[in-house]
Amino acid sequence: MMRAWISPMLLVLSGSVVAVGLILNGSTAAAVALLVAVVLFAGLNSPLIFPRSIGALEAERRSAADGRPVVFWRPGCVYCLRLRIRLGRSARRLHWVDIWRDADGAAVVRAANEGNETVPTVVVAGRPHVNPDPAWVREQLSPPA
Repeated sequence: MMRAWISPMLLVLSGSVVAVGLILNGSTAAAVALLVAVVLFAGLNSPLIFPRSIGALEAERRSAADGRPVVFWRPGCVYCLRLRIRLGRSARRLHWVDIWRDADGAAVVRAANEGNETVPTVVVAGRPHVNPDPAWVREQLSPPA
């Protein structure tokens, strides 16, 4: 759990140190702008913008029941962030598993990626897809015609 917050906390801490230096040099406006930018960037790299994660076993159970894909991700992954942002509101329809919080999820990803924890790994109908195009993932949410 803590590992997911290390990067955002370090970003805010280092940005705060630089902002204090700017304030001491008389650049209050620059310090405020820097802090706002750092906090926004830290938020993007935190688990906050992703839908609530569930365990891999629960995600697989739900996916079997409703047919929706399972997304294995981790905080700080730019490709996971890209997928999440490009999916928009439809991201909430997927089952999200944070591999840093769920050992079973990490094991599923390693099994699908020759021992590597490459994310995002999207499992559709039991078949893993590594870093798929967000438009393709969105299509998987649509019912077949």
